[in-house]
Amino acid sequence: MKVLVLGGDGFCGWPTSLHLSAQGYEVAIVDNLSRRKIDVELECESLTPIRPMGERLRVWEELTGNRIDFHNINVAQNYQRLLDLLLEWQPDAVIHFAEQRAAPYSMKSSYHKRYTVDNNLNATNNLLAAITESGLDTHVVHLGTMGVYGYGTAGMQIPEGYLTVKVETEEGELVEQEILYPPNPGSIYHMTKTQDQLLFAYYNKNDGTRVTDLHQGIVWGTQTQETRLDERLINRFDYDGDYGTVLNRFLMQAAVGYPLTVHGTGGQTRAFIHIQDTVRCIQLALENPPERGDRVNVYNQMTETHRLRDLAKMVSERTGAEIDYVPNPRNEAAENDLHVRNDRFLDLGLQPTTLSEGLLEEVTEIARRYAHRCDTSKIPATSLWRPREEIAHQQEGHR
Repeated sequence: MKVLVLGGDGFCGWPTSLHLSAQGYEVAIVDNLSRRKIDVELECESLTPIRPMGERLRVWEELTGNRIDFHNINVAQNYQRLLDLLLEWQPDAVIHFAEQRAAPYSMKSSYHKRYTVDNNLNATNNLLAAITESGLDTHVVHLGTMGVYGYGTAGMQIPEGYLTVKVETEEGELVEQEILYPPNPGSIYHMTKTQDQLLFAYYNKNDGTRVTDLHQGIVWGTQTQETRLDERLINRFDYDGDYGTVLNRFLMQAAVGYPLTVHGTGGQTRAFIHIQDTVRCIQLALENPPERGDRVNVYNQMTETHRLRDLAKMVSERTGAEIDYVPNPRNEAAENDLHVRNDRFLDLGLQPTTLSEGLLEEVTEIARRYAHRCDTSKIPATSLWRPREEIAHQQEGHR
């Protein structure tokens, strides 16, 4: 199978590209290296050293004999180059990671809000329009987020994408129909993912585009089987307040002797998935595409849920790190429960990687090995969802 990976230089895209290549897929990466440019903007690099793209691909080919082509294209801005590549390469599937992925980054300023909307929505629409114009029957696999649902469950398990509702007609009859689960985004980033859903539904209805939308939980871990082969293939490890995912951030903070920063009460419950399961789920989605004419396939790509203060306590007990409860910069409920269905991937044979001592130790070991690269001034979250006066008042009370 020929697979084009948009955003294949990123935290999820890079290990996915290597995993599929190792499984015998013919893989090409499209990326404009924007995440590396954001490192420069934020003056904060990955904790792990990320080699230039050319070196990464050369090492992979030397180790495995598998070639991965690379195309430096901004798919949000250069529609014609994307269309030409589709026509030339004619992929069976396109995996769409080519979106700005951090909620805090999307909320830093009006510029970051506009950049996230421009990049994410144009990238998705350009891809769908290009597939339609090309005439190819290419399956789109999109990495979305559990955040499209919001974090209130209304006393029920969140279904996989669709909700069955009953609507009362003017004659008083109850008519049953299925709708997309009502979105409730918590940031501009999450809002773009809810808009993606509507774009997919439209192109699927109007043009018959085959789409699988994966609503993914928070990713933890860094390495996969393939990225462990050589240090030059190592994956990103983001720890800063904008891009660092919460469990990785806790483990890194413990490794460098920095108190674990828990926002607010820590009563927020979130869905999690290990990076190794991310790449497995992508492969399962590729191997089980919707038929032409089927509606958009939606999977909840997560394996477990945890309350954040419970994660902090677990890491603290393992490492002796202190826990520091700090004001929450996000505009969100202090406490929430989260019950999620993930039957579809389990039915396809996914064997979940859950939190374990071994994997937690692996992440901690990586954090220790590269601790000298950590800039502790970048750890605090500085992007504010809430009015600045409210944050300042809360910080005064915290002191």
